[in-house]
Amino acid sequence: MIPVIEKTSLEQTSAFLQACRREETAYTPIWLMRQAGRYMPEYRAIRAQYGMLEVMQTPELAAEVTLQPINAFDLDAAIIFSDILPPLIGMGLDLEFVKGEGPLIHNPIASAADIARLRVPSPAENMQPTLDAIRLATVELTPRGIPLIGFCGAPFTLASYAIEGGGSKTYAKTKALMYTETDAWDELMRKLAAVQADYLLAQAEAGASALQVFDSWAGLALGLQDYVKYIRPYNKLIFEKVAQAGVPTINFSTGTAVYLDEVAACGGDVIGVDWRLPLDMAWAKIGYERAIQGNLDPVALLTPWPVLKEKVDDVLRRANGRAGHIFNLGHGIFPNVPVDNVRRLVDYVHEATG
Repeated sequence: MIPVIEKTSLEQTSAFLQACRREETAYTPIWLMRQAGRYMPEYRAIRAQYGMLEVMQTPELAAEVTLQPINAFDLDAAIIFSDILPPLIGMGLDLEFVKGEGPLIHNPIASAADIARLRVPSPAENMQPTLDAIRLATVELTPRGIPLIGFCGAPFTLASYAIEGGGSKTYAKTKALMYTETDAWDELMRKLAAVQADYLLAQAEAGASALQVFDSWAGLALGLQDYVKYIRPYNKLIFEKVAQAGVPTINFSTGTAVYLDEVAACGGDVIGVDWRLPLDMAWAKIGYERAIQGNLDPVALLTPWPVLKEKVDDVLRRANGRAGHIFNLGHGIFPNVPVDNVRRLVDYVHEATG
C-alpha cells in the first residue's frame, strides 16, 4: 500500500501555500507551468523510451518526471505530471498523443446522441494511475517541504478538444454545437464538470496540497457574453464542489483579460493570469482579496539574461510586494528554453524578493 504523508507542517511552512492564502512570505514563491517537460534532458531521456500516455499511466514514471524539476531547481511547488485530456478516455473518447501533432480524439463528439453516451466514471475507475503517482511523489516531496499541485482541465477546454477532435484555431464545431444544441451543451458541460470536480477531490485525498483548473481555450474562443452564458456556470460548479477538499484552488485561464473579473467570479483562491495584461492591472481587476499567479511571458525565457531580468523585474515591481503573489509564467515553458535560464529565473526571484 502506498502511504499518505501528513501535510499539516507543510501547510504552515510552504511559501507557496502561504501565498495562496495571501499570508506574508519570506520571499515570492515560484513554480512554472510545464516545469517538467521537453526542455529538460532528463525528461527527453524518459520520452525516448516511453510514449506520453505510457508515462502518464505508469505511476512510477509519472512520479519520477514530477520530481525532475524539483531536483534540478529550487522551485516552491511541484505539479503532478499528467495532462488535462486523459479523463476523457474513461468517458468513452479515444485519445491518442501523436508525435509531432499533439493530442487527437479519434471518435469526436458530433451530436447530442454522442453526448448522451458519455460515461461519468469515478476517479478510481478513470485516473487511478495518476492518483497513485501523486501518492508516490508526495512521499518524496513532503519531507522536503515541497507541496504538490493536482490539476484538471476546465469543461470548455475539454469540450473543444472532444468536439474538434484535437486543437483548433476557430473552435467552429464547438461553438456551433454550443449555440444550436443548448440542452446537449448543458448535458456535456455538466458531465465534464462532475468528472473534473470528483477528479480534483480525489487528487487532494491522494495528497495534493493545492488544485489548479486550466481553462486554456475559453478566452481565445469566446467573448464576454458567451463566457458568462455558456462557461461560467459550469466552472463555478467545479470550484463550489472542490471547496470541500480544504486546499487552495487556482483558477487559470488564457486570453481572458477583457473579462478577468468574470473568470474570478467562477471561484478560486488564486487567479492565474497570462501575460496579456500587466500584473498590477490584472490584480486590480480581480480584487486584492484574491491571490494572483503569474505572469511572465514564456517567450522571455528564450532571451538573453539582461532582457529576461528586465521582464522579471517588471512583474515583481507590479506585484509591489503585496502578499499573495505566486510567480509563474503566463503559460507553459517552451521546449527549446535553455535550462540555465530556468535556473537563473528561479534563483533570481528568490534573491530579489527575499
